[in-house]
Amino acid sequence: MNPTWYDVLDVEPTATAKEIRAAWQRLVAELGPTDRRFRVVNEAAEVLLDPARRTAYDAELAAAAPVVAPEPAEPVAEAVSLEKPAEPAAPALVDDEPPTSLELQHLDVDRSPRGGIPGWLLIGVAVVTAVSLGVTGWLWSDRPSGASVEDATQSAQAAAERAIVPILSYNYRHLDTDQAAAEQYMTSSYRQDYDKLFAVVKQNAPALKVKLGTEVIASGIVRSGDNRVAILLFVDQPKTDKLRKTPVVFHNQVTAYLNLVDGAWLVDCLVTVANDSCS
Repeated sequence: MNPTWYDVLDVEPTATAKEIRAAWQRLVAELGPTDRRFRVVNEAAEVLLDPARRTAYDAELAAAAPVVAPEPAEPVAEAVSLEKPAEPAAPALVDDEPPTSLELQHLDVDRSPRGGIPGWLLIGVAVVTAVSLGVTGWLWSDRPSGASVEDATQSAQAAAERAIVPILSYNYRHLDTDQAAAEQYMTSSYRQDYDKLFAVVKQNAPALKVKLGTEVIASGIVRSGDNRVAILLFVDQPKTDKLRKTPVVFHNQVTAYLNLVDGAWLVDCLVTVANDSCS
């Protein structure tokens, strides 16, 4: 059984529009724009908060629901001889049903920082992984043809570390300033995608008083080249809101693709999940 938009927002199919909106705002505030579920949560809200689209979607769910066959009527018991009474049938043993794929998915949802794993261990793994992926990426990509390409790649890595902090950070008190600070590190094409995501942040962050910071822990070169470079970055993101005054730190990773534009390295795409890619 595939998860529905109601499952994505963790609400019942009978939920009111007010309950759906509250669930959406809570999830958006928890995830942040770099989380792989951010776009899915927004898409679910778009469908369920539109009365016409929700009605059509509910009809699709009803049509796809499995048809439950009626239980067969119990057979009429045969006459039993008085000389040899029938022994009562032993009750059938029913094994516990395994959890469905949907239940497993709910168990696997990461709604909080990775509990049970020490922060120092995550940082150590991040540093080692970044270095390893950097070396592997250099070996499997086109090797720099000269010192100029190598220097350019290192410049792109430094530019990525500078850019990722303002791009992934925001403070509900000065969102316009934060957006303007981030946009100067982007190509015009990526700026359009970023502005769409940040519009959702602007809609929800002030009411929830969200502050999201970013600190680069480690980075590595995944792909080198003359005019386009991919950099893997491990970041810590402390977050506070009106319910949590003490920062909660999320450990994330992102691959930044940078293009050389008029002598400056600008972010052209960000990949935050393993199955996403940049064209």
